[in-house]
Amino acid sequence: MNRPTYELPSRSSLRSVGATLRDAFTPTVRLGVTGLSRAGKTVFITALVRNLMIGGRLPFFAPEAEGRLRDCILEPQPDDAVPRFDYEAHLAALARDPAEWPDSTRRISELRLSLTFRPGDIIRRSLGLDRLHVDIVDYPGEWLIDLGLLDQSYASWCEDAVRKARAPQRSKFSDAWRNFALRASATADAEQAAIEGAKLFTDYLAAAKASEHGVGALTPGRFLMPGDLSGSPLLTFFPLDLAATPNAVNSTLARLLERRFESYKREVVKPFFRNHFLKLDRQVVLVDVLGALSRGPESVADLEDALTSVLSAFRPGSNTWLSSLYTRRIDRVLFAATKADHVSRTSHDRLEAILMALTQRAAQRVTTAGGDVRVMAISALRATREAEVKQGSETLPCIAGVPMPGEVVAGKTFDGKREAVIFPGDLPDDPQDALAHPGRELSGAAATFVRFRPPRLASPIGSSEPAPTPHIRLDRALDYLIGDWLP
Repeated sequence: MNRPTYELPSRSSLRSVGATLRDAFTPTVRLGVTGLSRAGKTVFITALVRNLMIGGRLPFFAPEAEGRLRDCILEPQPDDAVPRFDYEAHLAALARDPAEWPDSTRRISELRLSLTFRPGDIIRRSLGLDRLHVDIVDYPGEWLIDLGLLDQSYASWCEDAVRKARAPQRSKFSDAWRNFALRASATADAEQAAIEGAKLFTDYLAAAKASEHGVGALTPGRFLMPGDLSGSPLLTFFPLDLAATPNAVNSTLARLLERRFESYKREVVKPFFRNHFLKLDRQVVLVDVLGALSRGPESVADLEDALTSVLSAFRPGSNTWLSSLYTRRIDRVLFAATKADHVSRTSHDRLEAILMALTQRAAQRVTTAGGDVRVMAISALRATREAEVKQGSETLPCIAGVPMPGEVVAGKTFDGKREAVIFPGDLPDDPQDALAHPGRELSGAAATFVRFRPPRLASPIGSSEPAPTPHIRLDRALDYLIGDWLP
């Protein structure tokens, strides 16, 4: 009688099965990265990825400091329907001579990192649970602010938009649109009126954002970043001044605009909320606090409005559309004051305190608490270094860097090649002083907001290995955002 024979699996087969099981049990943390206007979102992601991949100077990122982070590689894009974050192109811009700041991204994109580490406990080591996928989801801050539209009617949005447009710093930009809106409801051709009004409203949004006071807290966000929606009826609506023209409420135009406003929420805002925002685990919101302070009180007020809108997305109030679907998946939110390298280290704590005060004031306008929120002053890619200048018997803390071409400091115009040593001034001890009188206490680089060239990313002389990327507290940000996922 012939007995059946069994062939033992080969080592390669076992390794293949082991790899499959390992992949199945590899956790994934989805990290959302967004930024309010001029905050440096693309640079943040590029610097974060580079430092993890080359093992940069990250003394306060516990897995790296403890020698447990073994490797970090780029994996294929996990979502075929979302564009890939172009890390290589952004890195190439920083490697040029002279280096250039990468172009801003104007749409959602994604990148997957795979981190291999040595687990701290023996059980995880024995089970081979030594990998983590980090999916970085990059999206414009305007899309996050748009979530506030979900609980607004067309009439309430019109009232809010017209009120903001009448503010002194915006009225000159909004005159053409507001004058058109006052007479538009009497127009026989509602479709053409909607198209023309939407164009004038978009022109106003662009001018307000680009102005010296602009922060970019205006909605709808897709009007300035239409992408594949350019020319779509979804973007051909605008606010009417219903208080000044009460007869317009029941006009053909008003009904058309209201329908498209609701379509925008249904077809644009809600899908982003469901398909992307609800899937995030952690979130970074980058904020250009120094820029707002240097531009004056109107810009600070805009920033506070924007932070209120952002916090409303993370902490939805009761009986709202957001709260009806919100699963409170995002358990950690980092608000990061960027460009900390534009002031001396003596002001870093003060910069952090100012953003803390701003977020606390904004949070008071939001009803329900959410996940853990932390505030930090950072510079993902440091463009300056610390310096000191003697002035008589006094030593002034300064910063040294190469101003961008055309920057003017103390009446001197720079060509983008010469280094300058600048006294940036001190931020006030009490953050409420800075918020009550923005710009008054600032001087030097902080008051004029000098833009510096980025450092060129290159290998040290005599080495083929890439040099570590200079930064301020990027390691602390990483530790807060993903450190607990690498136990």
